[in-house]
Amino acid sequence: MSNSRTMTDAMGETASSAWKDFLSLIKIGIVNSNLITTFTGMWLAFYFSGAHFLQSLDIIFLTLVGSSFIIAGSCAVNNVYDRDIDHVMDRTKGRPTVTGKIHSGKALAIGLFMILLGTIMLFMTTITAGVIGLIGVICYVLLYTMWSKRRYVSNTIVGSISGAVPPLIGWAAVDGGLSTTAWVLFLLMFIWQPPHFYALAMKRVEEYRAANIPMLPVVKGFKVTKHHIVWWVAALLPLPFFLLDLGLPFFILATAFNIGWLALGLAGYKMKDEIKWSRLMFVYSLNYLTILFVAMVIVTVV
Repeated sequence: MSNSRTMTDAMGETASSAWKDFLSLIKIGIVNSNLITTFTGMWLAFYFSGAHFLQSLDIIFLTLVGSSFIIAGSCAVNNVYDRDIDHVMDRTKGRPTVTGKIHSGKALAIGLFMILLGTIMLFMTTITAGVIGLIGVICYVLLYTMWSKRRYVSNTIVGSISGAVPPLIGWAAVDGGLSTTAWVLFLLMFIWQPPHFYALAMKRVEEYRAANIPMLPVVKGFKVTKHHIVWWVAALLPLPFFLLDLGLPFFILATAFNIGWLALGLAGYKMKDEIKWSRLMFVYSLNYLTILFVAMVIVTVV
């Protein structure tokens, strides 16, 4: 009896460990955060086009699952490609492609299969959604991971293109016409990413330096990085004026968040603890994105 129970527990632990490794391989945190922006883009397309949400459950399913698959698959390919440098960084050295818990060939097969399946699902909604999904994959896997990440300080900006396409995918799955609002969502995501990742890079600057990744703080230093962060945050200020169709409450909320982020950015010039400031900027950026995209849904429901 005890031996049987021990074997059952061991099998359960192995299955749990394998599942955790899989979630790490596909970077589940990135997948989940992008689901929010994809859903928001899709929801707003339903709202502004007048299409019925509950009568389009097939589109909703294909969009959310399809976009999740291409993001997860792209992240898996990224992990395979970066396994030679991930062991240097604390936040990535435990990835299964580094520890060997998932063989690189298997991980690559999983990633490519998920990209293929996700792309097919997106094309089943609209051609526009499928094409945008493919563009996102190409930008992340080829232009960012394989080309710019290890060569150019502009790698963050290149990577921001792929990070900005999820709301476009969501919108295009419902309305392939892509209105001005859809492109403003893209711009919001694109502009948000440099200050978000530059703040992270300041926190992890020594790890990036050890991995020989030319992130802005590594190449130009903290002072220049602060300038760039403030400039990118300031570039967000005009965007709420292009989202007035979402109502005055959202405009006030978005503007307040923009001003608050800019004020925190400017405070960095006076704070002596630059790592603490970068941590505050990073946390603010996470809350900023989540709250604004959830608010877009709420203001169109109430």
